[in-house]
Amino acid sequence: MVVLDPGHNGRNGAEPGAIRRQVSDGRGGMKACNTTGTATDAGYPEHAFNFDVATRVQQRLTAAGVQVVLTRPDDDGVGPCVDERGRAGEEADAAAVVSIHADGAAPGAAGFHVAYSAPPLNPAQAGPAQELARVLRDALRDGGFPDSDYIGDDALSPRADLAGLNHATRPTVLVECANMRNADEAALVSSPEGRDRYAAAITDGVLGFLGRKG
Repeated sequence: MVVLDPGHNGRNGAEPGAIRRQVSDGRGGMKACNTTGTATDAGYPEHAFNFDVATRVQQRLTAAGVQVVLTRPDDDGVGPCVDERGRAGEEADAAAVVSIHADGAAPGAAGFHVAYSAPPLNPAQAGPAQELARVLRDALRDGGFPDSDYIGDDALSPRADLAGLNHATRPTVLVECANMRNADEAALVSSPEGRDRYAAAITDGVLGFLGRKG
């Protein structure tokens, strides 16, 4: 079983009270339930990118015989909150959880990175999640995507501030596929062909982690 978590949601911006509600950040603090995400300068929203890529990954994994659960069924809802997303892997007894996002950094920044919870809070975060991060990193590199030049080290980013990772008790990572404010990467994420390339690479990484590639 694999859980795919397409970040944000299509109606988050219409329900500010709901997404600003404070929830546990997994490290003793609180943070907002969710956010609206970012968008390209032309207005293509991150939430739509995330859901489209997740759906493509789901289709590819299902074809490979892997059961898949998504944390949201469509791109026209609100939430779920980050703590609920973080617990989704345990609820599904998942072997891996991948949260799919795109970033909104400075226009000159580019590349992907993979985040994992650190310092680890449980055995799944201490070892398997970091291995999942490395395998996905390598698959995205093999797919022709460049490492981030603005965050992380070798396209890996240990994070203590991401509640969806902190709450996880199954191997869980967050992939920031691209910087939507970079003109070249905005064009890539806005095209069906570009989104399919991301989906193919993420699928390869998941299958590699599960030991099912090839």
